Amino acid sequence: MNILAIESSCDETAVALYAGDAATGCGRILAEQIASQIETHARFGGVVPEVASREHLAALPPMVDAVMQEADLGWNHIDAIAVTSGPGLMGALLVGTSFARAAACVHGIPVLPVHHMEGHLLAPGLAGQLPAFPFITLLVSGGHTMLVRVDAIGSYSLIGQTLDDAAGECFDKSARLLGLPYPGGPEVARLARDGDASRFPLPRPMLNKDNLDFSFSGLKTAVMYAVRKLGGSEALSDQDRRDMAAAIEEAICDVLVSKALRACRQQRAPRLVIAGGVAANSHLRGLLASRGKGVELFLPELRHCTDNAAMIAYAAFARYGAGAPAPAEWDARPRWPLHELTPPHTLISN
Repeated sequence: MNILAIESSCDETAVALYAGDAATGCGRILAEQIASQIETHARFGGVVPEVASREHLAALPPMVDAVMQEADLGWNHIDAIAVTSGPGLMGALLVGTSFARAAACVHGIPVLPVHHMEGHLLAPGLAGQLPAFPFITLLVSGGHTMLVRVDAIGSYSLIGQTLDDAAGECFDKSARLLGLPYPGGPEVARLARDGDASRFPLPRPMLNKDNLDFSFSGLKTAVMYAVRKLGGSEALSDQDRRDMAAAIEEAICDVLVSKALRACRQQRAPRLVIAGGVAANSHLRGLLASRGKGVELFLPELRHCTDNAAMIAYAAFARYGAGAPAPAEWDARPRWPLHELTPPHTLISN
């Protein structure tokens, strides 16, 4: 089946065409495009929802045309439209879902609403590397930091989550304290490569708590006091910023890796997926490789760690291609708990 997928939950407009064979559970990306809004939002220091919606509205139609032209397919070759229907920014979601509904009505094809987090959870499947069930997923994307036990497509148990700031938020807020531009995560990672993490002994919140939850607000506060001690962001030298960035990255990644590996042990699930934007962090990947002995690690390709439409297409293929009916009634949902998803009637396995 040929699936046209649309992702517009936050500040990336993404479109992809995916061809999947339900009989084998395999497929391939025919074409994909991602338009980032980073430069647009950078001057505001963060995502402005109304601006994001307008950017999606302008970018989406020509991107759909371009992807279909690249794949050399017409609307008569499209079997379904998959679209992110939540969670995310309401206005941004409505741009994608409204386009999908209109195109489906005109061309007489079904719309398959997809949960954004399920897309991230299953992203390794795009490269044919979805692990055998059960497995643990550390999902670190935007305002989400969670540990999920995956027993089947659509069967997800939340076993740990952040109690305050997510890891991505901690990266961004700490970067702002250092006087770095938005988005902060990539800037911190870039500077950390030449920094000395041992110079600033930052805390590892909840690392020694016997649970799988996270907390990063205390780490952000420690960064604030450390910067103040040096005279504020304006007084920081380039080396100060590099060393502080290295300490921030080390602290966040240490907590993420420790909790993820603990989850694998406690749940007796020796397979671990890392998904979401922070999964692209090279230090996080290196720590997992060095400390994850006895745990089989599965990572999406770098281009599929951040928000993209290919993962939405694959999630739709895995769920609806396995027998789940397209819902008759649905709508955009800015808040959509992952546990509300249910398994399809039959499951696709890689």
